[in-house]
Amino acid sequence: MSSPSIGFIGLGLMGSAMCQRLLDLEYPLTIVANRSRGNIDKAVARGAIEVSTAREVAERSDFILLCMDTSASVEARMYGDEGVIAGLKPGAIAIDFGTSLPVSTRAIGAAVAEAGGTYLDAPLGRTPSHALDGKLNIMCSGDQTAFEKARGLLDDLGENIFHLGALGSGHTIKLINNFFAMTTANALAEAFVTADAAGIDRQKLYDVMSAGPLHSGMMDFVKAYAIDGDPNMLAFSIRNAQKDVGYYATMADQAGIPSIMSQSAKMAMSLAVAGGAGDNMIGQMTDFLSELYGAGKS
Repeated sequence: MSSPSIGFIGLGLMGSAMCQRLLDLEYPLTIVANRSRGNIDKAVARGAIEVSTAREVAERSDFILLCMDTSASVEARMYGDEGVIAGLKPGAIAIDFGTSLPVSTRAIGAAVAEAGGTYLDAPLGRTPSHALDGKLNIMCSGDQTAFEKARGLLDDLGENIFHLGALGSGHTIKLINNFFAMTTANALAEAFVTADAAGIDRQKLYDVMSAGPLHSGMMDFVKAYAIDGDPNMLAFSIRNAQKDVGYYATMADQAGIPSIMSQSAKMAMSLAVAGGAGDNMIGQMTDFLSELYGAGKS
């Protein structure tokens, strides 16, 4: 039985890894350039077909997968004469694997349905290295029949596949998840910097904190850079983290929750982005806060 044809838009760190996984499994793959020319060339070298517009991607594909940075980027690729919706085949399924605003997701879903297709949101957990091995966590939501149709593909990309309800539920849960994760990461970065200022060794602080209920994967991700010097244990940029926390705050406000807790993390990361550190990984907030506060590492 032949594999369904796949179109992929957004070959950044995560998207490129997902495409390599699909190529490993010999899915027919069509791609379009966005920003990462090197990742496009890498996929083409392994057999992916490059086209010039998102519309052409849709015209060639049973499933159109998007892994973009912002809701605005997704909207730019979905709408318009050269967008995905204009080229959808009847019954095609488009899946947004990025972290988008639920209100945007639901609006796109309505437009896709009007064009004869189905839209699912399926934000991701874990890292690009997990994507290469098909071990992502996938938080899917939307039409149940379309989800079942996509399940084989999702199983090839992920280890833990969730169906979370109506369209937009996946993005809602992902934003809550990332708010909590990035607030925790920034608080821990400040904790290490405060330890520096107080003359406390970071490793000793970590040893105590990690021996109790505070211990978590996020703690270890931040510690990997703050103590061990490896920024890529959590390959997630400050810019993307700032965007996600900002989206969370917007979503919470729309739900009548004027989020207090997100504001400090959002402010810290906004300052880091404005200061030119946006492309650094989130663990490197320790460096930014150390410089901001004038606290040298002991």
